[in-house]
Amino acid sequence: MDIKSPKKGVLLIAEPSIIGDLSFNRSVILLSHHSSTGSVGFILNKVLNVTLNELVPEIEVPFKVYNGGPVEQDNLYFIHKTPELIPNSVEIQEGIYWGGSFEKIIDLINTKKIGLNDIKFFLGYSGWDANQLEDELKKDTWVINSNLNVKEIITSPETTYWKSEILKLGGEYVIWSNSPENPSLN
Repeated sequence: MDIKSPKKGVLLIAEPSIIGDLSFNRSVILLSHHSSTGSVGFILNKVLNVTLNELVPEIEVPFKVYNGGPVEQDNLYFIHKTPELIPNSVEIQEGIYWGGSFEKIIDLINTKKIGLNDIKFFLGYSGWDANQLEDELKKDTWVINSNLNVKEIITSPETTYWKSEILKLGGEYVIWSNSPENPSLN
């Protein structure tokens, strides 16, 4: 479950020691790309106070939109599990895909061919330059979990997702699962 080498399709779980970092404190990130030139991922559990239909008026359904990370926050990204319906999707790992035809997504949502359990939207992404993520892993900023549950990635309740992932790690992490988000306020 816990590995030290990043690769496409794993979860990066913020170590409990990341306190005060507004972007990454208690984050769970799906790593959607990793190579020698850098890495890209999306924060799965930081919902924004805006819905998709507010950003894209042609869409009739108020999907939640998540803060994918601090990079390019004016761009909309998405992951999904319906590559057969969305052309030009890129496989992250079996059962979960990134991107594709946005025009097709508008139609699929409005005709109810895909729903809340099929797709997740993000403003921005989390990005790392070459070797930056590896350096952060050496400093114990992240724990890697390669046991993905595709359903949880799309539908996980954002308020408890980090805690449930920390509990899955067991051991020393169990005690952190009930700690306050900001220990100085305790």
